[in-house]
Amino acid sequence: MKNKDLAALSVDQLWRLRAEIERLLSSKIETEKRKLEQRLAQLEGRTEPKKRTRRPYPTVRPKYRNPERPSEIWSGRGKQPRWVRAQLASGKKLDDLLISQTH
Repeated sequence: MKNKDLAALSVDQLWRLRAEIERLLSSKIETEKRKLEQRLAQLEGRTEPKKRTRRPYPTVRPKYRNPERPSEIWSGRGKQPRWVRAQLASGKKLDDLLISQTH
């Protein structure tokens, strides 16, 4: 289509033409995107996206208990809870918080 032909169209005709161009472009872009993703998957040697699974960790029983609040427990792994740090700062030893000694 030449510029002269476009200039001769009414506003309504130009809007319809624009809407049709957008629809066609969107469809072609989506098709091209799917083709490129399939090609990339072939190049990477996979047919579907890989899902990473986390290895199962065994359940760890609690080892320490807060003497002031017995419902607060800690397995001894990871970052120390605030109550453990507070107990240690007050002069207690970690062995004083063992569950077997608090009963």
